[in-house]
Amino acid sequence: MHSPQALTLDGTHVRLDPLESSHHDDLIRAVEDGKLWESTVTVVPSRETMAAYIDAALAEQIKGRQQPFVIVHKPSSTIVGSTRYLDIDFQHRRREIGATWIAASFQRTAVNTEAKFLLLRHAFETLRCIRVAFFTDVLNGRSRAAITRLGATQEGVLRNHMIMPGGRLRDSACYSIIESEWPSVKQRLLDALSG
Repeated sequence: MHSPQALTLDGTHVRLDPLESSHHDDLIRAVEDGKLWESTVTVVPSRETMAAYIDAALAEQIKGRQQPFVIVHKPSSTIVGSTRYLDIDFQHRRREIGATWIAASFQRTAVNTEAKFLLLRHAFETLRCIRVAFFTDVLNGRSRAAITRLGATQEGVLRNHMIMPGGRLRDSACYSIIESEWPSVKQRLLDALSG
């Protein structure tokens, strides 16, 4: 089993730093911007669950299955959210990008676009991945639209894929970008970031 190495991904608008326990208070400030935990179509930690959320992510990193980051808005040097690689499979050179949440004040800005760009570029150009997947709740229209804007292809819907905190059985829409699509996706993202 491989364990993901500590990694910082640096862009123009954002920097992705490895998640650490010391980020707890900054992440609480970010998640309270918009009360993100109140969403019924995504799982976002609250003030009360943040420590356990960080501990669980770091435990999965030790096992080599995930690589969590905090999203730093560079102009303000502020932590504005979190994202990660999930379901890391070195043998088959694939992984998922997910568990992404961003403070309400920084949504619909370049933050999410550049965070995804940095993760995708690293996956395809450095790690030589052949596939990157995304999963989201079928009811989360905003997330589905954002994934589609990246240039990902919807592959289907996984029924009863997750049990949400309130007990609802979630169907998840599955999307992917494959290696041969990366050049056009990359150009699309660069155009979006320069526009």
